[in-house]
Amino acid sequence: MDTEDEARPQIRTFTEQDREAVMALAPRLTEGVAQWRDPSAVLRAVTQWVTDSLERANSADGAVFVGEVRGRVVGAVTVATRRHSTGEVDAYVGELVVASGDSRHGVGSALMAAAEDWGRARGLARLSLETGAANTIARGFYEKLGYEAEDVRLSRRL
Repeated sequence: MDTEDEARPQIRTFTEQDREAVMALAPRLTEGVAQWRDPSAVLRAVTQWVTDSLERANSADGAVFVGEVRGRVVGAVTVATRRHSTGEVDAYVGELVVASGDSRHGVGSALMAAAEDWGRARGLARLSLETGAANTIARGFYEKLGYEAEDVRLSRRL
């Protein structure tokens, strides 16, 4: 029987040994994308985003944190700096992903807390991120953490 501590997510800095496990999570980032987008193109895009973030992992301008439960990588968050159109520099979450079987167990919240701490440690005032309008589960999750909508992108078939 697992103790509560064994089931609690442990957050740590990404290492190269985590690459395969993090890349295996990337397809979850295709969930909640607008139905008119080509699923294979979305998968290629999210795979490239994660690959690019892992290449910049733990640099001066970015970090990747992984969440483990019972020694298994079940989530990851990528964070970097990004200049807002106002000129202000924010911490920016490029990707947050949690394995489907481990959702709603505190992994995502713990990973977001790590990203927020990363931004605070750099003296940044805000953390921003983007998610799809159709991704109602993610939007609800972020709203519960206190995130508010700032920009809206609209799309129309031509």
